[in-house]
Amino acid sequence: MSDSLDQDVRCRAGWLPANQDALENWLAGHCERVEARGDDVVLHPVIREFQHLIDTDPVVRVYMNEMIDQVPPSRKYSKRHVTSVDQLLRLVNEVLTIAPEFGADTMVMTPLTAILDWTMGTPAGLAAYRDTRINTMLKKILDVWCEFLSGPDSRYVINDSPSGWKSPDAQRAVGIEQFEYDPDEEYWGFASWNDFFTRRLKAGERPVAAPDDPSVITSACESTPYAIRRNVQRRDTFWIKRQPYSLEDMLANDPAVDELVGGTVYQGFLSATNYHRWHSPVTGTIVRAFVEPGTYYSEADSEGPDAVEPGNSQGYLAHVATRAIIILKADNPAIGTVAFIAVGMLEVSSCIIHSAITSNAHVNKGDEIGYFQFGGSTECLIFRPGAIKEFALQAIPQPHDSANSLVPVNSRLATAQTG
Repeated sequence: MSDSLDQDVRCRAGWLPANQDALENWLAGHCERVEARGDDVVLHPVIREFQHLIDTDPVVRVYMNEMIDQVPPSRKYSKRHVTSVDQLLRLVNEVLTIAPEFGADTMVMTPLTAILDWTMGTPAGLAAYRDTRINTMLKKILDVWCEFLSGPDSRYVINDSPSGWKSPDAQRAVGIEQFEYDPDEEYWGFASWNDFFTRRLKAGERPVAAPDDPSVITSACESTPYAIRRNVQRRDTFWIKRQPYSLEDMLANDPAVDELVGGTVYQGFLSATNYHRWHSPVTGTIVRAFVEPGTYYSEADSEGPDAVEPGNSQGYLAHVATRAIIILKADNPAIGTVAFIAVGMLEVSSCIIHSAITSNAHVNKGDEIGYFQFGGSTECLIFRPGAIKEFALQAIPQPHDSANSLVPVNSRLATAQTG
């Protein structure tokens, strides 16, 4: 696997419907719900703060208006996308008190992305979502939504209706029998939507491959392979077509870059219904662990020629999105320094590193080291030159999506050089 995928991962991974009609129908229905509430809706304080920024900052106001105006007209969809900044703010305001519902082919796990989707590929949108002022407000909005998703009111979607997460189709998609839950409890024993989203595997599920063999490197996440790139450079033009990796940018200029130049990057993406916790790929010592702030809805210009064809920006996002960076020193000297990057994208509000994962802490292969709280996500592992003998991706088809092959967490990912 030398090249990245040419598909929009957001759709392939189930965060948005693969069928554009389904996505547009969801947006049209969301617009109708908001319109039905009339003009008496009280905007959340964070939305009012964003509105004030737009009203008082002329550059932000230009970006916000132009990215809406630049969405290409389409006879089929022209009446369904956002038409004004005021409407956009009201649509986002509505999202702050809803949780994602299940749908076999119509699921919108990232509703803010569904609202912003058409604007993300416009010239003004590409600039807007990199603007510090706009990005700061988006982070505040995501924090508010995360607070709702972490509270008991968000559990209303854990029900047995066709759009509920207890429905037979949803249970099959999630593979709920693999996870810790209480089938006799109203909400399966989960305290919130985020509690359900970050559900834990049952004991015995996903055993650690070759726990006593230090040459075996395991999968840090439950993900679908996206790219393997060798001889990665210290600095490269990661925003161009094919999105090469640039180590200084990915690792936020961490000193570990010196040891990893010329090495190998493995990247995989996580699907909406899969396990979202991270596990150590090797036995070793934590060198550093930190969260690097970044963007939320920025896309690579080269991959999105227009708003109708949103690009596949996974490689780009590994350099600019909010991400957790964990540097490990493997006990096996043949592996040496390894960097794990958990990339939060789209609606991710939090990349949570466990409190015990601090400098000089020792971890065993397979130990849990953190998790994504909510949203679309991707992971990268970076190895130094000569560390990897071969990749042995033990992928399995996902039961609800035969197009994707899943590499289970803790399964054999690669084998290190020996001798």
